[in-house]
Amino acid sequence: MSEIELLITAIALSMDAFAVAVCKGLATGEVKFKHMMITGAWFGGFQALMPLLGYLLGSLFASYITAFDHWISFALLAIIGANMIKEAFEKDDECECKDGCKPTKNAFAFLTMLTMAIATSIDALAVGIGYAMLGNINIIFAVASIGVITFIISAVGVKIGAIFGAKYKFVAELVGGIILIIMGGKILIEHLFFGG
Repeated sequence: MSEIELLITAIALSMDAFAVAVCKGLATGEVKFKHMMITGAWFGGFQALMPLLGYLLGSLFASYITAFDHWISFALLAIIGANMIKEAFEKDDECECKDGCKPTKNAFAFLTMLTMAIATSIDALAVGIGYAMLGNINIIFAVASIGVITFIISAVGVKIGAIFGAKYKFVAELVGGIILIIMGGKILIEHLFFGG
């Protein structure tokens, strides 16, 4: 994968964290700069950590599955993408909070943020395994770009949620899911037809 493709994948992966950040901003009430930084650090940090762990884990088994590694990469990206699209169409209780509801006091508590950071980065773990199967990945660049992009997009997402509500959550998850499916299809087609 080229660096451009890695950046596109990083943006697609960050859409899940963006959607949760939008909901957090909606439910927080008055969003401060520190809320944006806390959300960005948690989501960006875990989005960077998980693909690295996935890559290391996948590297242990990569030599045993080289005959069908492209299918694994395709399946992982397609499943993650399809799940994001499915989530986009599901009703999310966390985003039900409208103008009249009270802000959540513990919205940025350690345990709350840890749970959300893990939940939004499980997909990145699977992508890291897929990267290990491909073998031609600049993993440092991939991990750094996923972390930095998610940090920025999540921090901005909190503010967008506070200002505009959950309007952009659906589009973010839908577009992110479609991009991941396209990237998975590209990997498979390149391998099957062009020996990539």
